[in-house]
Amino acid sequence: MDLFNYARRESKVVNVGNVPMGGDNPVRLQSMTNTNTNDTEACVSQIYRMVEAGCEYVRLTTQGIREAENLRNINAELRRNGCMVPLVADVHFNPHVADVAANYAEAVRINPGNYEDPARTFRQLTYTDEEYALEIQRIRDRFIPFLNICKENHTAVRIGVNHGSLSDRIMSRYGDTPAGMVESCMEFLRICKEEKFNEVVISIKASNTVVMVQTVRLLVNVMEKEEMSFPLHLGVTEAGDGEDGRIKSALGIGALLSDGIGDTIRVSLSEAPENEIPVAKKLADYISKRQGHLYIPGDVAEGFNYEAPARRKTQAVKNIGGTNVPVVIADRMDDNKELDPVLHPDYIYAGRVLPEHREDGVCYILDADVWEDEKNVFPAFNYKDTIAISMINADVKFLFLPCIMINEEVIACLKYHPEVVIIAQSDHTNRVGEHRAFVHQMMIEKLMNPVVFFQHYAEQTAEDLQIKAAADMGALVFDGFTDGLYIHNNGPVSHAIVDATAFGILQAGRLRTTKTEYISCPGCGRTLYDLQTTIARIKAVTSQLKGLKIGIMGCIVNGPGEMADADYGYVGAGPGKVSLYKKKECVQRNIPAEEAVDRLIELIKANGDWK
Repeated sequence: MDLFNYARRESKVVNVGNVPMGGDNPVRLQSMTNTNTNDTEACVSQIYRMVEAGCEYVRLTTQGIREAENLRNINAELRRNGCMVPLVADVHFNPHVADVAANYAEAVRINPGNYEDPARTFRQLTYTDEEYALEIQRIRDRFIPFLNICKENHTAVRIGVNHGSLSDRIMSRYGDTPAGMVESCMEFLRICKEEKFNEVVISIKASNTVVMVQTVRLLVNVMEKEEMSFPLHLGVTEAGDGEDGRIKSALGIGALLSDGIGDTIRVSLSEAPENEIPVAKKLADYISKRQGHLYIPGDVAEGFNYEAPARRKTQAVKNIGGTNVPVVIADRMDDNKELDPVLHPDYIYAGRVLPEHREDGVCYILDADVWEDEKNVFPAFNYKDTIAISMINADVKFLFLPCIMINEEVIACLKYHPEVVIIAQSDHTNRVGEHRAFVHQMMIEKLMNPVVFFQHYAEQTAEDLQIKAAADMGALVFDGFTDGLYIHNNGPVSHAIVDATAFGILQAGRLRTTKTEYISCPGCGRTLYDLQTTIARIKAVTSQLKGLKIGIMGCIVNGPGEMADADYGYVGAGPGKVSLYKKKECVQRNIPAEEAVDRLIELIKANGDWK
């Protein structure tokens, strides 16, 4: 893989109905119904809306034999009306359901964490090597007959690993790690390879974007070593709704698409499924425009670990770099000086004139030729005037530096001036690649100046800005290169939204927490309460709990596992019933749904986490 130049990963073509994926095919878009799979009319109606929005594969939950068999009616009704979109059956816990679904769907998703292994209970198990080998043989004995059914029906298989539903067996041997997720997947892929079953797609997901990206990177490496090139489905599970769901999805999926990884994607939003497709399309289209870009020269710095990067070592300059959380820089060079009272930037670039009223707790940046020594005001230099850096005495200096302009003179200046913070700029079609090459060159030159990434846009809507900015920052965040973020938008999007986007990107990448984090699933036919209304109610009363993680899950499939790092969990337990969790422990069971939000608040207060 070339870290600096975009090219799609080579993958084999897999036929899912009449819509092939992988190879030279475009990145396919998919979503999942949230209707009852036994309700043919409701499912068909929703699928039409999804297809109209651009959905290319539709997944439906099939939690039992009845649901699996009704796929035949749904499929027949769609085909009768000329809708040929492939259907994907989503199976958990019951292998026999997968056997049935393979007769009526174009693809079947199975979850290795609960296909033959029992559901996750967080028990610590101990196996000898011989006992572990017997467990793998047990999986083989159950999985191979299923593959034979799929061969007979020309049904594709999706091996879908979720961080939240790794088996106790995998957890006990590998822990809650990317390596464990990859091995859970590889156990099944090796059987497919031995059986010469090639119609396989892989997904390996997590709600934690860091885990998701590192796991997929590791999986690609392991597959390559074992001579496998199956196509990959990408997604961030339980991404949430609104701006949080869009930013988190674009950050995680975008980081991988930027490296050419990914053949089909789903943006999992806690909204109507047809809302997911336009977001996914914008993301895929934005990344694909990098194809055939001008070549970016670059060398990978010694010691850089792509699969598990550490944060780049820098020297702290005031509160930037070192062990500090990344800062947010914004600009206010127009008449609008608005600042969000909570999410205000750390630094404001004011150009050539300071505002009459300055906000407490905010530092200001002025062009160096008009700068005067004042408290919390710092000079900014143009890359053409590096000689002037030595002429001004300031604790913090900023240098606007286009990535392509780093040369021997600039390198010598930076080595002599560790107090300089670089604001890295790129106009390249593949700005991710150019920014990466720039930081790797700094590492090779052993420069320890902090780097703030300047990302500029001209977007007309908040959604477009959120998707593009998160996609451009994904790889830079997960590579450990981000000491700060400066987003500039030349368009009607408000300053407050631009600032919130920057903070949202840092929070989605687990670099800086500035608000409550919600880990909420998109909902499906298994959801046991009104998900969207409930999320809105919980957000309305908990949004002030900065730093707290709250999981909101429609059912038990990924509930406790995907919420493993959440502080509190709200999980559908049965029709109209909810169970509450503290960390991984279920502390209140089967609460009436109408009481559950109030009981959640009581639980948070009882544990001293209410503010």
